[in-house]
Amino acid sequence: MLRLGEKQQLMVVKQVDFGVYLAENDGSESRVLLPRKQAPPDTKIGDGLEVFLYRDSQDRIIATREEPKLMMGRLAVLKVVSVQKIGAFLDWGLEKDLFLPYKEQAGKLYEDDEVLVRLYIDKSSRLCASMKELYELLSTESPYEAGDMVKGRVYEFSNNFGAFIAVDDQYSGLIPSHEDHSFLRIGDVIEARVTGVKPDGKLDLTMREKAHIQMDKDAHHVLEVLQEYAGALPFNDKASPEIIMREMKMSKGAFKRAVGRLYKERKIEITDQSIRLL
Repeated sequence: MLRLGEKQQLMVVKQVDFGVYLAENDGSESRVLLPRKQAPPDTKIGDGLEVFLYRDSQDRIIATREEPKLMMGRLAVLKVVSVQKIGAFLDWGLEKDLFLPYKEQAGKLYEDDEVLVRLYIDKSSRLCASMKELYELLSTESPYEAGDMVKGRVYEFSNNFGAFIAVDDQYSGLIPSHEDHSFLRIGDVIEARVTGVKPDGKLDLTMREKAHIQMDKDAHHVLEVLQEYAGALPFNDKASPEIIMREMKMSKGAFKRAVGRLYKERKIEITDQSIRLL
């Protein structure tokens, strides 16, 4: 069976002026053309060749010995070469650019963007790219441990879980929902610190500094917001996590720690319904 989007070992069964025809070495009648410019000069009937199968500009299945940047079951970062109303086209190392349908995009794209995608076969049996459903293709066997600094690409958001990050574009990572990530966009490449490695190998990440450094920054941020509120916040550290995240862009825990520090330094007072500058 000829498999689109994969490499296969096929046998030369016929030679013609414009190339050679290949088939599986099992008597199958399905054949695919390898263009003459792709065939080794000394190719003969019976030779085995490893090829990649895709569709050409006329939608015919064709073989190539060129190395694609993306194959079925894998992920790759590809450059956007053009953006059209129906979708975008990506450079994946082959003569015909790879189509990324509009409905498979996770955000607005521009020419020269680099996007993390997978390969799939659409209803018309054509190979296409998708920026969605990448989670299962990411590896959980990273070399990283708690405390390591890593780089990763944002590929999905979840209200329940947080921001999903592809560390090194290949390992599964997550910035939890209680940490502010409202400033991030799909495709952003970030630096983060590993806070833990789950039993299944997935990485917990944070963009925040280590606790003592971050508390200084958070306390300074609270003072700045207090000044914007004319010296008094209309809520205290007992407010709901949702209110604190919306107004302060901080988790409730981080807010309480920052407020606690400012209170000990006698820079604020905490009332039943507010926090005020002293």
